[in-house]
Amino acid sequence: MKSVVITGHGLTLEELVSVSRNKAPVELSQEARRNILSSRSVVDRLVEDEAVVYGITTGFGKFSDVSISADECKLLQKNLILTHAVGAGDPFPTEVVRGMMLLRVNNLAKGFSGVCLSTVETLISMLNKGVTPIVPQKGSLGASGDLAPLSHMVLPMLGLGEAEYKGKRLSGGEAMKLAEIDTVELVAKEGLALINGTQAMTAVGALALYDAFRCMKIADIAAALSFEANRGIEDALDPRVHALRLHTGQGVTAANLRRLLHQSRNVTQQGEIRVQDSYSLRCVPQVHGASRDALNYIKSKVEIEMNSVTDNPIVFEDTSEAISAGNFHGQPVALAFDFMCIALSELANISERRLERLVNPNLGGFPAFLVKKGGLNSGFMIVQYSAAALVSENKVLSHPASVDSIPSSAGQEDHVSMGTIAARKASEIQKNVRRVLAMEIMCACQAIDLMHGSKKLGKGTLPAYSAIRSVCKPLYEDRPLYEDINRCEEVLNTLLTNVESAVGRIEV
Repeated sequence: MKSVVITGHGLTLEELVSVSRNKAPVELSQEARRNILSSRSVVDRLVEDEAVVYGITTGFGKFSDVSISADECKLLQKNLILTHAVGAGDPFPTEVVRGMMLLRVNNLAKGFSGVCLSTVETLISMLNKGVTPIVPQKGSLGASGDLAPLSHMVLPMLGLGEAEYKGKRLSGGEAMKLAEIDTVELVAKEGLALINGTQAMTAVGALALYDAFRCMKIADIAAALSFEANRGIEDALDPRVHALRLHTGQGVTAANLRRLLHQSRNVTQQGEIRVQDSYSLRCVPQVHGASRDALNYIKSKVEIEMNSVTDNPIVFEDTSEAISAGNFHGQPVALAFDFMCIALSELANISERRLERLVNPNLGGFPAFLVKKGGLNSGFMIVQYSAAALVSENKVLSHPASVDSIPSSAGQEDHVSMGTIAARKASEIQKNVRRVLAMEIMCACQAIDLMHGSKKLGKGTLPAYSAIRSVCKPLYEDRPLYEDINRCEEVLNTLLTNVESAVGRIEV
């Protein structure tokens, strides 16, 4: 597998996923090594000169006015990690913690943090050898950095805390020993440099964003299948209409639907069966397009954050200064992740409405709940209930975290972003959206079978239908539907691959 070379700049969302999920090896560029060494030399001089610099020769937060002697600097950094590792809740998934580690390496590699090269190399060795710290999900305010989760990330580097290694949860010291990685003794500035940043929220949000783009594509496929089932009016997809409204996502969505429905014999023209479709069909380009534009905006913010210095103080080698400021504040991505919650929730909202039109005989004209012998059979009745519950939960989760703030550190840190909460919410919403889309697709395939079967389907909808029918047969009498939904959700990635093989890349 191709290595990801860390330079401190240019790290992409796709590279983050490659390391986090696919365990691509990581290397440090020679430029990054030089930058790290130069930055460290500044810190060493500041300590030697006994300069008053926050977090190097002073305490932290409210204790910033407490001087720390040179011989206490090492203990200061260790104590920082010990006392700040106070996370709560279930651990982050392995991929999230690996993402945190990679992002922290990329941040340190820029050469503005003053860490030792050996410390950065230890993090890289942990990534490459599969030592993953156990990091609780809760406990970050999203300003002053993700202090609690990043402190848990650092503990195994000191031989403390817990880590996963080769599928086993071990003490941090044992995991490092088995992987043959030397633990580190933090020196001046290093503890603060390792935890003062936004890498937890950014890792969670970035992985959720990557999955959100896949959901975006699947949402277009789901809409196209519902369009087929309902004999949708294709005039609403006319490129001349969308050229008149200059939102990029709207035009892209309409073009995707046209390609998916190409050669379909189910689509109709206005007036052929009815004059207009419901909004959940007619306005797919406008609704999906708005979410598409939102996700692309969020990606721009995430990749900026992935390649930014979020430390404090920031070390400038050219002037031998360490300037204390606020780059650790998570507000830029907190707002973006709250926006992602809303954009994703809307995909599920409109999907559930299309699903309702399929199961409700008063709206779609299909047999009630898409099953014959209704009454004896409930068919897909409760599938819509479950989708509605997930959609409602998404609405609750979409309340923005970033509008909240609780002062901390005796009022010294008096405004925080709650960005990690925003990212975690977005990740949960993405999972709910994927489930709702699987439900809609399953119901659309059932409606297509009840209507006419698959012979008239479009160039893109046919492979989607076939992927579902490979794991989920038509429903003739009641059976446990959760199993069908699970299989439909599991096959969504294959479905997407098959569709793109048929019609080309679905644009995001």
